[in-house]
Amino acid sequence: MDLVHRGDDRGPDRVVLGDNLEVLATLDDCSFTLVYLDPPFNTGRYQRRHASSAVPTADGPVMGFHERTYERVRGDLMRFDDRFEDYWTFLEPRLLEAWRVLADDGTLYLHLDYRESHYAKVLLDALFGRDSFLNEIVWAYDFGAKSRSRWPTKHDTILVYVKDPERYHFDSTAVDREPYMAPGLVTAEKRERGKLPTDVWWHTIVSPTGREKTGYPTQKPEGVLRRIVQASSREGDWVLDFFAGSGTTGAVASALGRRYVLVDDNPEAVAVMRRRLPGAAFSVAPPAPGIAPAV
Repeated sequence: MDLVHRGDDRGPDRVVLGDNLEVLATLDDCSFTLVYLDPPFNTGRYQRRHASSAVPTADGPVMGFHERTYERVRGDLMRFDDRFEDYWTFLEPRLLEAWRVLADDGTLYLHLDYRESHYAKVLLDALFGRDSFLNEIVWAYDFGAKSRSRWPTKHDTILVYVKDPERYHFDSTAVDREPYMAPGLVTAEKRERGKLPTDVWWHTIVSPTGREKTGYPTQKPEGVLRRIVQASSREGDWVLDFFAGSGTTGAVASALGRRYVLVDDNPEAVAVMRRRLPGAAFSVAPPAPGIAPAV
């Protein structure tokens, strides 16, 4: 499946129904300036097992792929959470493919919640190198039910990694500014201009009665994606989201003059995107051998 080639702006924006790992294998190396991923926060599978791994002989931190130190990290994490292996067996190969298709000046955003983000940070450091870590963004919101037995959990974590720490694209001047929280402490000129966002983003969830609402249960607000796309891509760049859900990444990318490829294996998600993204080309990925085609 010939979806996109780096530097080719002739093809249409694309939405693909299919297994994202199969679709990723069809994409060229270094094709996307921005990859945003909002995967399932956990697979929901609980398995009890005893795990062991060899102790590495190499000394010092590993700054690359699949080295023995990485295997030790993975085994150590499994000691603390026996669901981790299930989740990472699912997510790891998709992250490796995301890294392959990421451009040399590109940025990977991985959106998780508090249950997985700390594990993901350690593993991403081992996979891609700590030098590639750029930011941990906290998206905070204040909506919905609140626990009375603990501090209510009202934030997600977005881990940001760059392919090359020496040449990644980041343009803070392109990002929409936000109001000062203490406007009386700054000049009138600064109040008018607004301030640049930090790594803590206060932004409401998608309003149940707002114009953005599609009815898709895990829909993310356009304001959060807009900030990501503005900062880490340029007009005309390609953006990839292979857990596309309701298609927010594509809607924002299109509005900002970027090109996009979206992938999801849920026909209901693709139906939502078909209504939301009428200008995109839609296709069904050929199934892997022995797997029934999506309908």
